[in-house]
Amino acid sequence: MWAHALEMLAQADRLNQQFFQPGATAASAWEPPVDIVEHDDAYHIIVALPGVDASRMRVYFDGAALVVTGERPLPASCHGGSIRRLEIPYGRFQRRIPIPAGQFELFQQQVENGCLIIGLRPLS
Repeated sequence: MWAHALEMLAQADRLNQQFFQPGATAASAWEPPVDIVEHDDAYHIIVALPGVDASRMRVYFDGAALVVTGERPLPASCHGGSIRRLEIPYGRFQRRIPIPAGQFELFQQQVENGCLIIGLRPLS
């Protein structure tokens, strides 16, 4: 029974390494959490992306949604090692955020304390 449990853990480790291998797939592997705050004249969207460099993020409109995409690569210190626990998601991410009907302008986009802060306001 113990040997079977160890084999299952080894198989899970192999699957984790394949799934989270950077560049293994073009599909998004995870979605970052988002907070949305509405003010009288604007929306502020906070996307939790600790460890993601701003150069690896892209924000764009796609129909009635704001889309945030990018990638959090596995740190170089983890390459070649055996993964024992992997709780932080790595790889490509995408988050589609529905926005109200109408046209909006992106007036703020900054990274602060590991969060991407986006400001949207409706065009008059």
